[in-house]
Amino acid sequence: MVDRQNRVGSKFGGGGVSSAQQTERERKDRLRALALETIDLAKDPYLMRNHLGTYECKLCLTLHTNEANYLSHTQGKKHQAGLARRAAMEAKLARQRGDTDVLMPLRTTASGLQRAETKVKIGRPGYEVSKSRDPETNARCLTFELHYPELDDPRSVQPRHRFMSAFEQRVETPPDKNYQYLLVACDPYETVGFKIPNEPIDREEGKFVSNWDVEAKVFTLTLHFLEGQGKKK
Repeated sequence: MVDRQNRVGSKFGGGGVSSAQQTERERKDRLRALALETIDLAKDPYLMRNHLGTYECKLCLTLHTNEANYLSHTQGKKHQAGLARRAAMEAKLARQRGDTDVLMPLRTTASGLQRAETKVKIGRPGYEVSKSRDPETNARCLTFELHYPELDDPRSVQPRHRFMSAFEQRVETPPDKNYQYLLVACDPYETVGFKIPNEPIDREEGKFVSNWDVEAKVFTLTLHFLEGQGKKK
């Protein structure tokens, strides 16, 4: 409870008057508390934890000291505007290409996220998916290996990935909330999607790893599920 007693301009025994700064701070605290209760960070495609232990927003290219600070950022105007621009851009590209289920890759430039140049697709990459378990925790593990042998200059591109909920995709109807989709894009190859269980993913260091081998033109991504936490409701 916020103590509003003994503030300038307030009467004895009254509730007191909040300043504009105090009101804004309380509003942000309420939003942060609400976000902590309702948002599952394991499903956020824009959250990345770096080697220093801090958090980065891949959408806004901002740095945050902890999860609460990042969640507060996601409720702000900059992040919400970025989400709206991203959704509008993907919808426009889908209409231009005549499809709705393919994620167009984006590239980062000095001016921010820009639409990738339109190129003729050369088909889907070859891929292998293997299942295993962590020898220490016995957690389930999935490894995705995608091959891009026809890339002309593998050093100038970087395969991108993101997670999509069952309610975003338009390939399978009705959507099944028990599953989510891992999308991997690398222009000019077609984007491919993998249907995986909709369960929390362990994003601790060494548990969620991706690697781009420019010599072999192979992209590898390994993820671990968090065991014992059940499916997201």
